Amino acid sequence: MNPLTSKSIPALARYSRRSLVDVCLEEAQKSQSVFTRLYAGAALAAGDHADAMRAAGVEVSPLAGLPVSIKDLIDVAGETTLAGSTVLRGAPIAKSDAPVVKRLRIAGAAIVGKTNMTEFAFSGVGLNPHYGTPANPAASDVARIPGGSSSGAAVSVATGLCVAAIGSDTGGSIRIPAALCGIVGFKPTARRVPTAGTIPLSTTLDTICAMARSVDDCILVDGIIADNELAIPELPLAGVRLAVPSTVALDALEPHVAASFSAALTRLSAAGAKIVDAPFALLAEAAALNKFSGAESFAWHRDLLASSEAEYDARVAKRIRTGESMSAADYIDLHRKRRNWINRMEEALGPFDSLIMPTVPIVAPPIAELEASEDAFFKANGLLLRNPSTINLLDGCAVSLPCHEEGTLPVGLSVAGPAMADRKVLAVARAIEGALHPLRAQ
Repeated sequence: MNPLTSKSIPALARYSRRSLVDVCLEEAQKSQSVFTRLYAGAALAAGDHADAMRAAGVEVSPLAGLPVSIKDLIDVAGETTLAGSTVLRGAPIAKSDAPVVKRLRIAGAAIVGKTNMTEFAFSGVGLNPHYGTPANPAASDVARIPGGSSSGAAVSVATGLCVAAIGSDTGGSIRIPAALCGIVGFKPTARRVPTAGTIPLSTTLDTICAMARSVDDCILVDGIIADNELAIPELPLAGVRLAVPSTVALDALEPHVAASFSAALTRLSAAGAKIVDAPFALLAEAAALNKFSGAESFAWHRDLLASSEAEYDARVAKRIRTGESMSAADYIDLHRKRRNWINRMEEALGPFDSLIMPTVPIVAPPIAELEASEDAFFKANGLLLRNPSTINLLDGCAVSLPCHEEGTLPVGLSVAGPAMADRKVLAVARAIEGALHPLRAQ
């Protein structure tokens, strides 16, 4: 049995790193649409090096020699970064690793490969017509979406092909697939992790971050890619004030999501948390303000669209072109309005330790339904992005962690806060994880 399917990073200390990399590479080669490229030689070398150092009594990073995946929009020296596209084939190769990749290598991580994604990261669904769509491993009835845009990243963790996956989150692209695949995703405050060496979706909202099997594993990986290890305090749930927003965030919940979230609140309340129903009427303004991705992605793609739009996923091109008509004056005004909204939201969040809500309001829909219908695709995409994208607009930080019963379709619970509240949000998330899934981190 592959231990990476059930154990967190500290529990893997007794295993040979080379043996874990061997298992992961063997299974990765058989996986469908999860990876776009494998780095077998380098990953095996990292595993061997970590084993040799540990055998010699040298203290190494907890991540040393352990399999990690990186999303296909992150630069690796000597190859073209495709970002889930075919239109970039033949584009110049990356001259150096992205900073996050350099930091993983310094920590000794065994980078096993690049993961599949929504083309240019522009969707929360996870479909990719060029490289296929990896099926959600949590679903056995029909092939369901993994969520996006970090689709292959989530599946690589959920199926035990790696201990952690590095992806991006502009409107929920880490937290959506984490929620739908039943794992943990952490979106830090954007400025904490460098985005250099990545293909942008929104220069305002893009965040590079990780998903893993537990909150503690996310804390560990975040410390490496941010080059800033956060000391997360132990926080008892008793007395923690958790705000549940009644505006927008609880609309149109599917029955299983509503029941799972309600059951989670009951358990948290029994553990001593103070659950406060709060209006947060400001959330009703978020959709009208969240227009950065269209404008900023069009600025990056406009020449490529002019010459090669037929090579794009038509749904992605359609979304990019939503930013074509925005004027410079409107764009500048949008930033001003966002800053004002953030100030008001931070004031409203002041009395609470965290904001909690369902990460997404639906369970993972079948792939075939969304491939067949553009209306169904855009409806699902809008619902998936609705809640998590508000935290990107806030310039905040958030964790999605599972809150469903074992054996049912995954449901994510979002724990969120304002910019640079990462320590508090992670502490609250870890306490919630312990109340909902006390064996999860073992």
